[in-house]
Amino acid sequence: MESKVKLLGHPVHPMLVVFPLGLLVSALVCDIIYLFTQRTSLATVSFCNIAGGVIVGAVAAMIGLVDWLAIPNGTRAKRIGMFHGLGNAVVLLLFAAAWLARKDEPLNVPTTTTFALEALAVVLASITAWLGGELVDRLGVGVDYGANLNAPSSLSGKPALPLQSKGGGQTKGGGQARGNVRAAGTGPRLVHTGPGSRH
Repeated sequence: MESKVKLLGHPVHPMLVVFPLGLLVSALVCDIIYLFTQRTSLATVSFCNIAGGVIVGAVAAMIGLVDWLAIPNGTRAKRIGMFHGLGNAVVLLLFAAAWLARKDEPLNVPTTTTFALEALAVVLASITAWLGGELVDRLGVGVDYGANLNAPSSLSGKPALPLQSKGGGQTKGGGQARGNVRAAGTGPRLVHTGPGSRH
């Protein structure tokens, strides 16, 4: 199922999610180092990273919602996407609460409570990140129809799967077709048709 929001032929949501993940995880890492070294500059970096991570995370969440709404109802992908999205919303809320609590602290240093909120959010984010991988790698959400190892560039304007001619198993580009597309649930998958293959 192809993404509904693309840039230069690629889904925008996975482009953005790396930023909040990196910023928020690094915020916790900076706070851990601060607790051992008492270097306030690390607390400042962490505080700024949280702000950036929450803002970009909110943008990524809105784009992800657009893609999720396009997933057919009653599918496993719809359920996994719901848990992925709701879990990430909780992650952002936990970090936002930590940021607000630190805003009035001298030099924005973490307290025991804010550190606990950040740690809990990172644990939850690791779970929602796995769910995101499940959506793409296992359920094919955000993957172009007919994606294959020899698909043309996303910038070419051509479909990922070449059109097959009526005779001889030749593709539109003149190459030998090595597989066909079979419906699996709501999305297609490539099925090898060579010797020894299983259907």
